[in-house]
Amino acid sequence: MKRILTCALCFISLYANAQYAFNNTHKNSLFYAPVSDIVLITYYDYGFGVGASYDKAFADTKRHDAHPGFNFNFTYNFTPFLPLAAEFQFGTLSGGGRTVDKDAYGRYFKNFYKAMVIRADALFGSFINYSDNDVLTALKDLYVGCGVGVIGNNLVDVQRTNLIAANGPLNYTFPGKDNGLNPLVALRFGYDFKINNNFDEPRYHINIGYQYNVTFGEGLDGYNDDPKVFKNNSPDQYGQIMLVFRMDFGQTSVYSKYEGLR
Repeated sequence: MKRILTCALCFISLYANAQYAFNNTHKNSLFYAPVSDIVLITYYDYGFGVGASYDKAFADTKRHDAHPGFNFNFTYNFTPFLPLAAEFQFGTLSGGGRTVDKDAYGRYFKNFYKAMVIRADALFGSFINYSDNDVLTALKDLYVGCGVGVIGNNLVDVQRTNLIAANGPLNYTFPGKDNGLNPLVALRFGYDFKINNNFDEPRYHINIGYQYNVTFGEGLDGYNDDPKVFKNNSPDQYGQIMLVFRMDFGQTSVYSKYEGLR
């Protein structure tokens, strides 16, 4: 897990440094061209977004339920192709069930969670020359991203004892905590639909994407059994299908993009 966190932080740092270097370099390459081929893009510095998600936990129980979730974010546009965002999420994660068809031991959990994630997205338009190609123009708003954060777990319902006598003693108590914090790493991809204002500046965004969150710990489902007793090959995780509406505001900046050789 330390490797995942290190890779996420390196991604953000390396991409930001690369953007700065490209913005201040006038050398020819396969992707960037002479000063005469500059395309100027005006964009707003900040944005605020609200959204909904379809969340599903991937934890220790056999069954994984899906629930609606909600989020809002504050965004700083480092460039028009590199938004940096602080995102707050809240919703419900649950899984398992008190019958053997849903979990071998009758385990069940319901978590009213809250999470804060700091993330960066890299839009494809930063790497491709799209101005003379309709297909590439459509692809320029695809993105991949990553982030780091923390999830606050609030287990409002968790089955602590074994209910299925055929699979173990009924007096066995599953260890774990009902509340706690776990760090997480977020990996994401999606598409950012832009709506321009009268000055052809991107003002509104409709973002559709998928985010996969890997937590460091066993707090999401409340079960933290000895791995010698219960096999556990991975940490608790949850995925989100996300739909976010964002409005940009504040001062505008101008980004100089060097289109490739034609």
